[in-house]
Amino acid sequence: MKPPSALPARVSRVLDVLLALVLVVAVGGNLAAGTWTFNVAIPVWVAWAAIGACAVAIVLRRHKPVAAFGLALVTMLPASLAGGGLGPATALATATALYTVALEYPRPRSLIAMGAGLVVVVFLELLHLGPNTLASAAFAGGGMAGSWALGWTARQRQANLAELAEAQADQAVSDERLRIAREMHDVVAHSMSLIAVKAAVGNHVAQEQPEEAREALRVIELTSRETLVELRRMLGVLRSGDGTPEAALGPAPKLSELRTLAERAGQAGVRVELTGEEIDDLPEGVALSVYRITQEAVTNVVKHAGPSTCRVTITEGRGEVGVEIVDDGRGEGTVATVGGHGLIGMRERVAVYGGDFEAGPVPAGGFRVYARLPYAVKEVGTR
Repeated sequence: MKPPSALPARVSRVLDVLLALVLVVAVGGNLAAGTWTFNVAIPVWVAWAAIGACAVAIVLRRHKPVAAFGLALVTMLPASLAGGGLGPATALATATALYTVALEYPRPRSLIAMGAGLVVVVFLELLHLGPNTLASAAFAGGGMAGSWALGWTARQRQANLAELAEAQADQAVSDERLRIAREMHDVVAHSMSLIAVKAAVGNHVAQEQPEEAREALRVIELTSRETLVELRRMLGVLRSGDGTPEAALGPAPKLSELRTLAERAGQAGVRVELTGEEIDDLPEGVALSVYRITQEAVTNVVKHAGPSTCRVTITEGRGEVGVEIVDDGRGEGTVATVGGHGLIGMRERVAVYGGDFEAGPVPAGGFRVYARLPYAVKEVGTR
């Protein structure tokens, strides 16, 4: 993945043009005023050509970094020999171009460019032998290496940011798929449990009570159709992976739909008493978690508790909601002994909100599931 730019491309180009104009005005103004004394007599047009080459290198560096660096480096030879203000101007153009080379290209290629720059600047400094030659060569070489280091550091930083963004995107996709997997487990487990119970009832009474057998088949047909719709919706998300909004695929269940869930459980022999399902001001995610926890708990009652009564109580406090599911079943298996993904899924949903989760047998018989989900209270007021 290509590292993202620190600034928008248009802004970067404008800054380069402004820098080139400042360079032309500053250096060209001194050249036109004759304030500089050159070490070597050169025609005026050569000096202006050097200034123009530096400006072109600065403007060109984002489009053709290597070409811009080569142009600035070649211009540095006559400019440094002539002296005056041409040397610093070409040094600025060379440094900015080398920075871009280190930013845009892998380290081996940019190191070759830096090496060429070091050879040139050290050679030019050695042409002027004197007591400060070594210091000047070290300073010029340090400036060249520093330009490369800044570009390479910026490249590494942008690459790290790109990797972090990609990792966050992958994690978001993974989290969404895990959420959908939990949704599929909830839908399939509940529906298949109901289908299995009604199929057993229909098979048992098919000959003696054909009306009841037909009713069982009707429930199986209805449940199967609804489950297929849910599965197609979820599997469509898994297949597409295109970020299609969930609202376009189908609405999430609401607490008011717990009444339908209770009716289905009643058809399987479990009488569900609901209290508090009319709460309608919960955040969408919290309401969905409460629905899924209740659905999973009621499904476990249908599967393991046998014919029984199940009480579902939903209570809302300040910034939190609680749901308790208690049954008085006497079935041989319970959620605790059977295990599986049910309790894990419920516990995960509660952990998302930092709440409390309890599940275990009741001393008098039956099983109890309790979940408390705190959520942020909306601030009211004006700014």
